[in-house]
Amino acid sequence: MNRTCEIRFTSDTHGYLYPTNYADTSDRPMGLMKLAGAFAHDGNTLIIDGGDTIQGSPLTNLYHRLPADEQAACLTSDRYGTHPIAAMMNLAGYQFVTLGNHDFNQGIDALADYLNNLDAICLCANIRDKAGILPIAPYAIHRLENGLRVGIVGACTHYVTRWENPKTTALLTIEEPIPAAARALETIKPQCDITVLIYHGGFECDLTTGEPLTDSAENQACRICRELDFDLVLTGHQHMRVDGVRFGNSYAVQPAYRAPHACGVTITVHEDGSKTFDSAILPARGEALPEAAALLSPLESRVQQWLDTPAGHLDLPLDAGEHLDKAINGSYLANFINTVQRHASGAQISSCALPNEFKGLPAAVTVRDVVSTYIYANTLLVLELDTHTLRRYIERSAAYFDHNEDGSLCISDEFLRPKVQHYNYDYFSGIDYVIDVRRPVGQRVTSIKLDGRELAETDTVTVCINSYRSCGTGGYDMLLGQKIVRDIQVDVADAIIEYIVNHPDIKVDTKKYCTVIG
Repeated sequence: MNRTCEIRFTSDTHGYLYPTNYADTSDRPMGLMKLAGAFAHDGNTLIIDGGDTIQGSPLTNLYHRLPADEQAACLTSDRYGTHPIAAMMNLAGYQFVTLGNHDFNQGIDALADYLNNLDAICLCANIRDKAGILPIAPYAIHRLENGLRVGIVGACTHYVTRWENPKTTALLTIEEPIPAAARALETIKPQCDITVLIYHGGFECDLTTGEPLTDSAENQACRICRELDFDLVLTGHQHMRVDGVRFGNSYAVQPAYRAPHACGVTITVHEDGSKTFDSAILPARGEALPEAAALLSPLESRVQQWLDTPAGHLDLPLDAGEHLDKAINGSYLANFINTVQRHASGAQISSCALPNEFKGLPAAVTVRDVVSTYIYANTLLVLELDTHTLRRYIERSAAYFDHNEDGSLCISDEFLRPKVQHYNYDYFSGIDYVIDVRRPVGQRVTSIKLDGRELAETDTVTVCINSYRSCGTGGYDMLLGQKIVRDIQVDVADAIIEYIVNHPDIKVDTKKYCTVIG
């Protein structure tokens, strides 16, 4: 007799529980509340999440800002626990989760608060905290009502060590995912009919040709599928929709971020032991769970009130625009963020990147506008760089450009595949610099001037960058190990809000710092 295992998988929900992106108050086809209404709760269905769960939305942003006594008042009932994200996931019936890199953003105590309120079992074979306060297991074996034994392993990209605050990573033991997952698989496989890996990491190869797309070890799902033999690999981190693909030894899926859908996977185990896989994207449609909306209403009310708080006034709106156009002609929004960063840091130069998708700032700015535009949980550092290193830094951003067949400028495929990475193009303020795209990659920066003077290779300057970029992520390895002049433990969105409040009538910097020659 054939037996089936149904899986409902989400990942990278980033705290988006309600059907809104918070840029406005309209109801949208997204959010865990809408997805959860379609989850089956039976003995042959597993509900699983792939991490990056407690950071990323205005809801989680405000929650982490509140003092402990006010956090406790965020729910109408403690029936499902006292942490809002955990309460929502408990109500939705999640059984297994793994950790994402952003789940560490607020520190070990905040992560422990979430996990200790969570009914689901947290699985992560390659990360553990040294003090043992986080309830994490490397694997679990779950027996379905129909008798199938499902072995489940969790793993997270080891690049947590590069991105997170060193004070947090010092409390953790982190190894690469593949050896840890291999050991767990070796233990569970003899005891199971189906093996599943929940991997907070993505694909490093083209899923059609198998050709490598990056030499970074941040994402290793293709290696995992080739070198290990999990039946199913549930991936995340890249925010890249993969409906279902057979790659190497495994079947794999990945949902997009902010909960626009879940991945539904049906595994059929036939009488002869063979397995077949079917998958489908399950969109966030219909009504949000009424019980969930009521449960979280005190927190959501506070979020909406906070978001509508006026902050200040700009002399012109800062629109999002097209990424390529802004990279060529300059972004007033990037200039403004760099103005804030230079003000907060005192650095001579500032750099920032823009998200793939963001709202932009109107002339009359509210808190909603800021947190819907600067969506990352970054702090700031000031590095001392010599001109040679600064040039290499800018050269990496200069690789963003390429040419179409007709000779017109376009975005390099390297920044578009396997996922879109506009956020890895950096804008600089405080220097005048020239990028000549006609020249080979790595030799495109032909001029860097500070205060009208061409910098000599041995000159040193101070550069304000965000904590994400300081880790070298996105091909910026030249920043690793550079001298840190100042570590500013202030969230960039907070710094923007504070700057606007303290400068209520702002004249935006409209200077074009970069000249791009095509």
